[in-house]
Amino acid sequence: MKLLYSDILPLGLEEDQTTIAACFDDLISECDSVDIAVGYVSKSALEELDMLISEYNIDHVSLIMGMYYIEGMPESTYRTAMALNEKWKAAGIGSIRAVRPFKYHGKLYVFRKDGNIKAAIIGSANLGVIKIDASNRRQYEVSGLTTDSSECREISDLIEKLTDNRCSADIADITDMPLIREINTSLTGVDTVDQVPQAEVEIYDRHKTDISFVLPIKVPAFAERHMDDGKHYTKSNLNVCYAAPRSARKSRDWYETQLTVSKSITLLPGYPEKNAAFYVITDDGYTFKAHTTSDGNKQFSAVGDELILGRWIKGRLAAAGLVAPVNDTQLDHDRQGMITKEMLAAYGCDTLVLTKTNQKMEDEDGNLLDVWFLSFEASHEERVIECCST
Repeated sequence: MKLLYSDILPLGLEEDQTTIAACFDDLISECDSVDIAVGYVSKSALEELDMLISEYNIDHVSLIMGMYYIEGMPESTYRTAMALNEKWKAAGIGSIRAVRPFKYHGKLYVFRKDGNIKAAIIGSANLGVIKIDASNRRQYEVSGLTTDSSECREISDLIEKLTDNRCSADIADITDMPLIREINTSLTGVDTVDQVPQAEVEIYDRHKTDISFVLPIKVPAFAERHMDDGKHYTKSNLNVCYAAPRSARKSRDWYETQLTVSKSITLLPGYPEKNAAFYVITDDGYTFKAHTTSDGNKQFSAVGDELILGRWIKGRLAAAGLVAPVNDTQLDHDRQGMITKEMLAAYGCDTLVLTKTNQKMEDEDGNLLDVWFLSFEASHEERVIECCST
């Protein structure tokens, strides 16, 4: 057995030493099949693995994740795993499974060529080792590489046992995977937005009144992203950023949003008065000043910054792994950053709920303003158990 290392100072690589990631890359480039059973993965590592599978024409891949069913899985990582599982199964090359009856914390990798085991890696490294990011950049790992046939077979047999339905299940068949809701960081550092503790959010939630309005989010279906039939799909609510730029030299910001509310809602008793500022407390702990404006009181927006609502809503979708922010919307010709009905369906919510509370909050000028509770709460069959940072 040969030891494999991390390359982290002051324990840098010495002569003739190899990193775990380099060894993994070498082996996968020389094989046609890989079986992996680890405790944890990461979104970036899953994407890297998929890229390597395509690059080296791997015709079989099996990935088993060992800790998530009991501990919970970060939502963006879960969605990436679900997408790759669907992709690999459609291509007939493999699947992604999760251990259910116990926590599996081992880290095993088996590489085959023409049906024969070529090598195996065993040690401390989860899949994230193949794509280092901020969370594991200073995390030192040690693993062992073996080409001994009996050792490789024993490792392979253990992975095979983990694949048994008594130990694991296809991730697509797990309907109660506990998900860890990842924090939306898109509002971090915005001057006009504050964060409040979750305990305070719960207090405002308990003080909600019966005055409540459901605000539909208007977006196109995936197939309609390029349609122009007079329905203005690209200009609807969350996708106004794809409208014509205001300046010939500058695209609209991807977070730009115009939430237009229909008259059937704005004319209801109790709907916020036009141009009368109020405070919003969001279900995930942000607070900012908002108002309703425009003809017929149809625009609902944050005061002084048209990007705030977009940062809040789109940031939630990005944190969930459903979309990636776009740097230049005019260069996004395929409109990969356009919010669609399918994205909202996957998130589990296609409306905002604006509910008045019986509380007041003082603004910077000493004025007491109404406080409204704003919710964009995803509903999943899976369990959402806690929050973490991305």
